[in-house]
Amino acid sequence: MPRILGIDPGSRITGWGLIDSDGRHSRHIASGCIRTAGEDLPARLGEIYRGVHRVVLEYAPAEMAVEQVFVAKNAASALKLGQARGAAICAGVAEGLPVAEYTPRMIKQSVVGTGAAEKEQVEHMVRLLLNLRTPLSADEADALAVALSHAHSRELRARLAGTRR
Repeated sequence: MPRILGIDPGSRITGWGLIDSDGRHSRHIASGCIRTAGEDLPARLGEIYRGVHRVVLEYAPAEMAVEQVFVAKNAASALKLGQARGAAICAGVAEGLPVAEYTPRMIKQSVVGTGAAEKEQVEHMVRLLLNLRTPLSADEADALAVALSHAHSRELRARLAGTRR
């Protein structure tokens, strides 16, 4: 089963989650958060890069999936989020990982069944799908949802490719 690293990027807290999955059966390997401190954005981006890089080196995922930036009303926040996302992606690409990207709506649709799901619903389904008994932080649950979404879409793409002639 391929090992997938899911990333929920944030300039203050970046969630990460690792699963082994064949698209139908998934197993939780590890998850956590990279917490940055201070007001110096470049230093925080460096912390994100190093944190994701450590996870990649320690757990050796085969693939990486990252949540795409959701642009809200605050352009400055969206820009910082995009930079955090870029730091995380660079850490995976530096180790040769293929990177897939998913919108928040696609992730919720894949894991919960509706693109309008609430955070609590996402966490509940992640815990159910991975048979986890302990609560997860919102960032961990979101990162694991990204990984699960990637696993599900890989399986679907593989099945569709197998039916085409």
